[in-house]
Amino acid sequence: MAGDTRIEVDASAHTPLGMPAANFLREFWQKKPLLIRNAFPAFVTPIEPEDLAGLACEELALSRIIEHDRANDRWTLRTGPFAEDAFPGMPDHDWTLLVQDVDKWDADVAALLPHFDFLPRWRIDDVMISFAAPGGSVGAHVDQYDVFLLQGKGHRRWQIDASANPPLAFRDDAEIRLLREFSATHDWLLGPGDMLYLPPGVPHHGVAEDACLTFSIGMRAPSAAELLGDFVDTLAADADDATRYRDPDLAPPPDVNEIDTQAMARVAAALEALRTDDPERLGDWFGRFITTYRSAGLVAPAPDAPDAAAVENTLATGAMLHRNPFSRMAWRRSPDGAQLFVAGQAFVLPVDDARLIAAATALDQGMYRRLGRAGRDCVADLAAGGHYQSVAEDDG
Repeated sequence: MAGDTRIEVDASAHTPLGMPAANFLREFWQKKPLLIRNAFPAFVTPIEPEDLAGLACEELALSRIIEHDRANDRWTLRTGPFAEDAFPGMPDHDWTLLVQDVDKWDADVAALLPHFDFLPRWRIDDVMISFAAPGGSVGAHVDQYDVFLLQGKGHRRWQIDASANPPLAFRDDAEIRLLREFSATHDWLLGPGDMLYLPPGVPHHGVAEDACLTFSIGMRAPSAAELLGDFVDTLAADADDATRYRDPDLAPPPDVNEIDTQAMARVAAALEALRTDDPERLGDWFGRFITTYRSAGLVAPAPDAPDAAAVENTLATGAMLHRNPFSRMAWRRSPDGAQLFVAGQAFVLPVDDARLIAAATALDQGMYRRLGRAGRDCVADLAAGGHYQSVAEDDG
């Protein structure tokens, strides 16, 4: 139980993992859980519960409240946005507020993400923050993605089942996916700055000991079905309508109602025509797919779309271009140099330009001048599409 040093470390001297990143990735990543004491020593939460409640009242924020009736073991789920007067009337125990994408709304929360640069940034989905009243929980459950659970305020007791084949059947009497059976192999109490890493498929159960905030840094891990569905949609959209089922070798059938093996071979041939082994086509699709975000609708074109000259004039005044936090970016090498992917769009650029733009959450005049002509035109296109907004030097 608690104190199992095989999956527990103190990170005071080597934050945030308690070991070199290469060791963590080799020994723990997607292999086994790890409790990291003092991952963020003397951690002070960048957001307070009342701030989280205020965000949950915003129409565009994704928020939920989960309440547990212990007497009847009944779980209730409500989704936001919530009215401002909803929270003062909440009970003093057994409920949890969860808000997703808080890193997109709060720059101080987003400042946590560089601590996780031992992972590809495009793998990180969001920082979800939960506030739990004493006894608050979302029940015993299992996630199909990696998650780092950083305790931000107060204390939460985490139990996990690290056994080889834990039961994974779900209850059929709850609105949320709760495990029907849960037996803990480990039991820990986390305080501010402690962090628990869980690979996919590890059952876990967290309960607030007192009023607390927990930061969940979750990974984006699309299912094989999601990948296949989107890729097939892309292949189908690009397919030549003239590519069809064909049977020039047709012979009189013994049974006119039978779908014979020759017919199925022709079906396979028709589908094979859609398949691609072209790594460039695959890379172009994946870059667009992985940078398309669930809240991409929050990126809207600028009312007065700036051109390259307007962008240059803005930067010349000392202003900076700040990336829209909902604009996901990534890049990959290609025969033409590189492709920069932004919210499902692709731009062909030199490698240095693609790398600079993808890495910068804000661009100043000096960074802009390091870009070639293609990179500068790309920035202007992105600014016109709402992926950047200018912030004057005095505004910070």
